[in-house]
Amino acid sequence: MSTTATRVIVTKQEPSKRRLVRKQRPEHLARPGQRQRARRETAAGYAFLVPWLVGFFGLTLLPMGYSLYLSFTSYNIFSPPKWIGLDNYIRLFTNDPNFLQSAQITLIYVLVGTPITLLAALAVAILLNYRDKGAAFFRSAFYAPSLIGGSVSVAIVWRAMFSTDGPVDNGLSLFGIDLGGWIGQPSLILPMMILLSVWQFGATMVIFLAGLKQVPKELYEAAEMDGANAWRRFRAVTIPMLSPVIFFNLLLGLIGAFQVFASAYIISNGTGGPAGMTNFITVYLYKTGFSDGRMGYAAAIAWVLLIVVAIIAFILFRTQKSWVHYSGDNR
Repeated sequence: MSTTATRVIVTKQEPSKRRLVRKQRPEHLARPGQRQRARRETAAGYAFLVPWLVGFFGLTLLPMGYSLYLSFTSYNIFSPPKWIGLDNYIRLFTNDPNFLQSAQITLIYVLVGTPITLLAALAVAILLNYRDKGAAFFRSAFYAPSLIGGSVSVAIVWRAMFSTDGPVDNGLSLFGIDLGGWIGQPSLILPMMILLSVWQFGATMVIFLAGLKQVPKELYEAAEMDGANAWRRFRAVTIPMLSPVIFFNLLLGLIGAFQVFASAYIISNGTGGPAGMTNFITVYLYKTGFSDGRMGYAAAIAWVLLIVVAIIAFILFRTQKSWVHYSGDNR
């Protein structure tokens, strides 16, 4: 008999090993009651997912697939779709000056309005982060416009404020600035729309403020001991630590700016004027599909917009490694 076998008999370790094996029994060898309970929990989980799955397939995936099919057809609602291939897409970029103008205006609105909104939100968030007295009131006051900014009533009020002889026009005239209203002037209507988007920075500001609260104060103290001034601390501590929040707000801001519709439609009375300066892609899409009845062409516009937004989101995610710093990152 070997030494190992003798040790097993003397110390009686074999039963304990069997007990250890029973404790580590695989799930598929569990008792029948445990397996039934696990199946019931799994079935309950899928049952809770059913409403979301129905909504996803019935209200999102299938309509998207059908709109993709319509983008390759000529469809005017009253007659069956007629397959025309890539004609809608070719016409968009080669024989539709209205679409090219709307794309240009939308890009200007996105590339100018989004950075200004982020800067305004970050500036106000920094001010509120260093203020304790009345901070709750100011947070609510700055956040309120983001709740009502996309409503029809605000667009109507905004139109009245910037129209001829409106409060803004009358206020500027006191300083000798006579613009004659912003609504009817092509050179001023787009800045007015950008100003409206900046006014709704409340939600972005709240997210920035939450991010600033998470920055460790020890980092500021260490930077101050090294002789860093306020601007240096902002560049070396605040911006890197806040970069994930900046990335999040930038992504949502760009996507939201591409989807601007209600305010532009109400302010222009659905015309996209003056001179097409509020004819954003979404407004042009709506007019093409529901006013002109060219649903196939409108579907092509929608898919071009979706592809552009997807490309921008992809670029942001691919480039975030070079400027977004997460906690525990060694870069």
